[in-house]
Amino acid sequence: MDHSRQLVAVIDAPGPERDALAEAITCDGMGVYAADNIDYLPEETALIVAHAHSVPQQQWSQLTRRLPTLVVSDSRQDADLIKAIDIGLVDYIVHPLRHAELLRRMIRKAIELNELAIERDRDRERLAELNESLETHLALLRMDQQSGGHIQRRLLPAHPKVVNGVYYDYWFAPSLYLSGDFLDYQRYNDRYSAFYFADVSGHGASSAFVTVLLKYLCNRWLNEWDGHKPECLAPDWLAAMNRELQGTDIGKHATLFVGVIDHHSHTLHYSLGAQLPMPFLVAGGKLSRLEGEGMPVGLFPDIEYPSLSCALPAEFRLWLCSDGVLECLPGKTLDTRLKELEQLVSESVTLEQLRERLAKTSVLLAAGETGEANQERGALPDDLTIMMVSGFGHAD
Repeated sequence: MDHSRQLVAVIDAPGPERDALAEAITCDGMGVYAADNIDYLPEETALIVAHAHSVPQQQWSQLTRRLPTLVVSDSRQDADLIKAIDIGLVDYIVHPLRHAELLRRMIRKAIELNELAIERDRDRERLAELNESLETHLALLRMDQQSGGHIQRRLLPAHPKVVNGVYYDYWFAPSLYLSGDFLDYQRYNDRYSAFYFADVSGHGASSAFVTVLLKYLCNRWLNEWDGHKPECLAPDWLAAMNRELQGTDIGKHATLFVGVIDHHSHTLHYSLGAQLPMPFLVAGGKLSRLEGEGMPVGLFPDIEYPSLSCALPAEFRLWLCSDGVLECLPGKTLDTRLKELEQLVSESVTLEQLRERLAKTSVLLAAGETGEANQERGALPDDLTIMMVSGFGHAD
């Protein structure tokens, strides 16, 4: 460190001892300002070397608040030195002219430590300003996320709802404010209704934006459908969505289940892209998983998705769950958690019953209310969504 510009004030009575002390300090290349009191020191003074006899006792505390101070004395038994130490001055040297090199080293170290302390205070002030700015930006971000969450929930369909005699209901619980899960169901005409269940990779704003795109595209494609070949609608939707996500180049993909219910023939036409867990169909007191498999939507180009169908009895329950449900279940393996979910589904007739059984099984869900309006839970590891479809004898 360059000390040539540092100014040291020497406080002592005029005389040869003060001159010798000043000369000893200037040998190190530092400037010296000699004075007999502390009243008029230059602003650029970096440190004070004060003789114990030259500063009244009541001025020591004032002096130490202004600048780093080094006390010199001719004796360890000097009463004035002891008074200065009692006030808090711990840097002192006895017989400074005998220990000139030690004096200069102490001056350099005291100046360096003072500069570090000043810089530390500046850093603390800058950090406090940055923390305040960060808190402000986090508050704004939280407000944006909350507003986005409200808008996203407004995009969800009304529930519970009956469409052409089929009952739809769902439970939607984002891990924080915005969700990568989404679903919808709509009536096409007296014969057909369509629904989909999506889980976009990740969660938060970017995933939620994809669900808005999904909502817009599926509405458009349903309006453009001519009502023919219902078995082709679901795989065509998945293929088109795959192209859309590939084209956006946002690094997002989704698992997606699309179904078309033929209310005249009691048939479910469907296709899926990497849906996990697979939908559960409960009919006649038995539970089964829907068959089929498909690639995730948005990962690979030119994918063809399967066209599948199954007959639906007059009374059935179809359950679709996002993988966030599995995160909340006990068990170390995926198979264990899937079996636990199957057991809970088979025992539940309504969505509320399944929610209650999940809360009893899962520590995460039992720890607090996980309703749609609760945005402060912060406990769910992933977005959690469950959809139930049952029919056919419900009144619209």
